[in-house]
Amino acid sequence: MTGYYYLHTNGSLIYQHDTDSGQAADYRESDFVRHFWPFDIENRETAWNVLVEGSAIGVGKDRIDELASMWMCDDEDAAVYAERLGIKLYMDGNAWCSARQDAINLQESPHGFGETALEAMADLCKQLGMRAAKMWGPTFKSLVK
Repeated sequence: MTGYYYLHTNGSLIYQHDTDSGQAADYRESDFVRHFWPFDIENRETAWNVLVEGSAIGVGKDRIDELASMWMCDDEDAAVYAERLGIKLYMDGNAWCSARQDAINLQESPHGFGETALEAMADLCKQLGMRAAKMWGPTFKSLVK
C-alpha cells in the first residue's frame, strides 16, 4: 500500500502518502473524513475501487475523470475489473450496462447505466446501497456478491 485516498466533508478527494501505521485510525477518528480507501499504485483493483465507490458516494465527475485518465482506467480495463468482481458489463444500445451475475432482468434486478463502463458500475454501486462509511461500511465488491 502506498497511501490513502479520502473523501473530505467538503467533497474533495484527497491523496495522502502512507507515513505510518496509525494513519487509518486517524481517518476513522477525523471529523473531516467521510470515507477512505487504501491505495496501491501497483494494484489496479484499488484504483477502480476509488473510482467506482467514490463516484457512487458523490466525488465530483471532474475529479473521477482526472484520476481515471491518470491511471489509464478505460472501458477495456473496466472489463477486467468487472470480471474479477463477477459483474456483468456490456453495451445496451448506446449505453454501458452493469449488473450482478445473478441479475434476472431490468424489472427484477438492479442495473447500472452510463456513457462509460465506469459510470455504469458506479451507478450499479449506488443502486446496491453504497454509502460513505469510515468503518464496517459496504464495498462494491461486497455489494455485488
